[in-house]
Amino acid sequence: MTESILELHGVTKLFPGVVALDNVDFSLRRGEVHALVGENGAGKSTLMKVLTGMNHPDRGSIIVDGMPYAGLTIQSAKRLGISMIYQELNNIRMLTIWENIFLGREIVKGGLLDRKAMIAEADRLLSEFDLAISSTQKMAEVTVAYQQLVEIVKAASTNVRILIMDEPTAPLSIDEVEMLYQLVRKLKNAGVSVIYISHRLEEIFEIADRITVFRDGKYIATHLVAETNEDMLIREMVGRELGNYYPPRVVMPLGPNLLEAKKLTTIKIHEASLRLRQGEILGIGGLIGSGRTELLRAIFGADRIVSGEVLLDSKRVEISTPYDGIGHGLALIPEDRKQHGLLLRMSVRDNVIFASLKKFLRGFLLSPDRMKQAVGNAIVRLGIKTPGPGQLVKLLSGGNQQKVVLAKWMETNAKIFLFDEPTRGIDVGARHEIYELMNTLKKSGKGIIMVSSDMQELIGMSDRILVMKDGRVAGELGDASITQENIMRLASA
Repeated sequence: MTESILELHGVTKLFPGVVALDNVDFSLRRGEVHALVGENGAGKSTLMKVLTGMNHPDRGSIIVDGMPYAGLTIQSAKRLGISMIYQELNNIRMLTIWENIFLGREIVKGGLLDRKAMIAEADRLLSEFDLAISSTQKMAEVTVAYQQLVEIVKAASTNVRILIMDEPTAPLSIDEVEMLYQLVRKLKNAGVSVIYISHRLEEIFEIADRITVFRDGKYIATHLVAETNEDMLIREMVGRELGNYYPPRVVMPLGPNLLEAKKLTTIKIHEASLRLRQGEILGIGGLIGSGRTELLRAIFGADRIVSGEVLLDSKRVEISTPYDGIGHGLALIPEDRKQHGLLLRMSVRDNVIFASLKKFLRGFLLSPDRMKQAVGNAIVRLGIKTPGPGQLVKLLSGGNQQKVVLAKWMETNAKIFLFDEPTRGIDVGARHEIYELMNTLKKSGKGIIMVSSDMQELIGMSDRILVMKDGRVAGELGDASITQENIMRLASA
């Protein structure tokens, strides 16, 4: 594993006012898993677009199999065997698995599509990678994890030689992550080279052979996994000492119950009960599909409650819509912030004030001065990195987008914050800032319920943890009983 299949020398990519890649070098060996790490905005995505032909470098060279190129096109990258699995899946959910695998390169016999041959080949590929699903199932019928794995099988079926994986484990549970690891190892053993992009450092040490660090569009360093550690990588990624990965636990006297859910039942959850006290972070663990997200949605009013009750400040309330939830001081920071938490084509200003427009009314008109002051204060208070309040929110990094979602809810004076995967797709520096903001809310007497698939995050931030399984609360952990083994025992028993 010493021969390079890919080399980049002095690659530079300029955008108006921005040097996205600054004289970057990079190499990829045959049959290795090479992790690429860095904060949002470090240049990782731009580099991948250069490799897949979506962007043409302004300077530098790309060498594939010893052949130099000034730049690649999408077509030439495919011919060279370069493929990418994106964080946002590109499948068509209403088509079958075999139709997705062969989309755009169908097998034709006698001028007609050879459906039988494509199904047989798709089933062979799924069996080869130990995926216990049928190719005749619709993509919408399998879990997000299997959809992700099918994308990898699809890439492998095209004689891929270089596979780029962008945050591949973001939607996966612990068991599903292990399935992905096994699949990556199969590809590696078959001689495929993998570029693996992830913000989760623990999985990089599990799967990668080498790690390259980028910062501010520049190449910083490359390490053998055995010769580095998380502290060193974090220091190189952020350019400073970050301190403890999780901020010190805020221990404070707990106030009265802010929220109680008693035997909540929806289509997806069954008699789930919980309580949340003032100044507390209540974590919710469990495997994907266990009902964690659905429990938050039911409390917020996004899913219909069939039976059970919700109490706020010990008083029974009716919450049948998100509008009711907002009116009762609830805030939901969703797992998919782009789809459900933000107005991507609108500005930072519009997103921050969107949920609290009434407070900015002066008569029948919105007050520009009040809005300007509130949004300016939010940008400073939450440390939102933006050229100004008029910046389109879709142009911000993941961490800053998450801060905008949080700023929106803080303007409503919410008392209870429901975080669903609060740091998904967020770099290590921004994660630390989100954790600090959560602790600030906690100190101010707010209550937080946090769903997370990241075991370390769940343990590092929670005062108590509920574990869900099959739509039910399987158990509660506190203090010394909060361990990874106990969480997994309850989640999978």
